[in-house]
Amino acid sequence: MTVGAEGLAVVGAINVDLVVSSERLPRAGETVVGEGPRSFGGGKGANAAVAAARAGAEVVLVGAVGDDPTGVETLDLLIADGVDVAGVARLAGEPTGVALIVVDAAGENQIAVGAGANGALDAATVRAALEPRIAGLGCVLVSTEIPDEAVLAAVDLATAAGLPCVLNPAPPTPAVERSVPRGAILTPNAGELRDLLGRLGEPCGADVGDDAGALSRLSGAPVIVTRGGDGVLVAAGSETFELPAPAAEVVDTTGAGDTFNGVLAARLAAGDELRRAAEMAVAAASISVGKQGAREGMPTAGEIAAAVPG
Repeated sequence: MTVGAEGLAVVGAINVDLVVSSERLPRAGETVVGEGPRSFGGGKGANAAVAAARAGAEVVLVGAVGDDPTGVETLDLLIADGVDVAGVARLAGEPTGVALIVVDAAGENQIAVGAGANGALDAATVRAALEPRIAGLGCVLVSTEIPDEAVLAAVDLATAAGLPCVLNPAPPTPAVERSVPRGAILTPNAGELRDLLGRLGEPCGADVGDDAGALSRLSGAPVIVTRGGDGVLVAAGSETFELPAPAAEVVDTTGAGDTFNGVLAARLAAGDELRRAAEMAVAAASISVGKQGAREGMPTAGEIAAAVPG
């Protein structure tokens, strides 16, 4: 399962995650007391880059951290996981992003993010990092915890080069709406799918498959709806199919979506067909929920291969 000459670029947020574990999630206006906090590397872009690197991809991360000690520590963690951070800008006067996460006894979570340097990542920085590398890439993965213009710059560069571009619309933003006609592979969950269709002025049906098919027709590209423990539903042209998730003991779902997107993009960069890439990504996400922290459970290439027959 080694990725060949084609590399992967991941464009997205880089955070530190501060995690508190409690018996249940707080309601509005309520305080709950739990264990922690514990500190982990986080951010959708950084997490997906780690997942892809552990799955065997050669990954360059494009994003931004602050010029604070937290930024240095965050980059050191990424380097230790085999991620090329040459595309990460260190922005003077900006703090490194932080996510505040509460995880309950069932592994579900609530997350609030302070964007910090992620909110200052601009299109020029993204283009400067991607353009010299574009000829050596097999896929570009983009997430939306960064400014709209940075998202659009990455999508435009990838699609103009004829590369597969995976866009994780978590959350859906105006940049995602504007990206739909550009032909990126979209990976919403069911709620994000409905939100995005509403933003585009399209009616939602009673069936997730119909909604995914409608979005796929608008984009001209596959749509992969992530459904947690139920796996994924894929709409690609006239074809719709489901891929169930392997049974898993859930400790913490934080980072499962990032794992899915990172491994999906890694396998597309390696030349896999969409179904095979999605199968491996589902298996990887199922493995990842077995440990606390977004990255701690992310599997290696060998672990993923063992979980996927054939």
